[in-house]
Amino acid sequence: MARVLVPLASGCEELEAVTVIDLLRRAQIEVVAAGLTPGPVRGSRGTVLLPDCTLEAALQQDYDMIVLPGGQPGATNLEHDTRILALLKAMAAAGKFTAAICAAPKVLAVAGLLDGKRATSFPGALNAQQFPNVQLETRAVVRDGQVFTSRGPGTAMDFALALIEVLADRATRDQVEAGLVRPTTHGGSPSLTEVDFS
Repeated sequence: MARVLVPLASGCEELEAVTVIDLLRRAQIEVVAAGLTPGPVRGSRGTVLLPDCTLEAALQQDYDMIVLPGGQPGATNLEHDTRILALLKAMAAAGKFTAAICAAPKVLAVAGLLDGKRATSFPGALNAQQFPNVQLETRAVVRDGQVFTSRGPGTAMDFALALIEVLADRATRDQVEAGLVRPTTHGGSPSLTEVDFS
């Protein structure tokens, strides 16, 4: 079974963190949510998350993938944590998966993991002036080799489902997605026939 590390920094985007943790666990993927510091983590909207363990404890295990939630100042806190940057570089060097959403793709870029790669992020989190070697795209989820990036809270489900497909298989992804009862979209929003205004 795949094992995934989700580091939780103060000020993380809780919708992204919880969506990734929840959906991967629905796929029977082992997820370790690790706080950068001991104790609960307060997200960017004030939601308090309880990590499984500290990052120090989590680093005693090996992982197939690391997933960085975005949000501010969460992504900046990840970027300034030397343990996270070292782990990202080590995992990339070992051919493991690295993934980030929203503002967190900047952490991958700072670690040098996006050089010469296609990536996406929250608008403005990655800019061509600061990272001229990154090929910026606006798709919801971008995979380039072993690196996954995504746009923000609204793309968190698509992001998590893409991760499930690569960590498990398409059938598992489809099974998890079916259980979510997501509406069919037309132009990015549910059709009026699917919305009950009563």
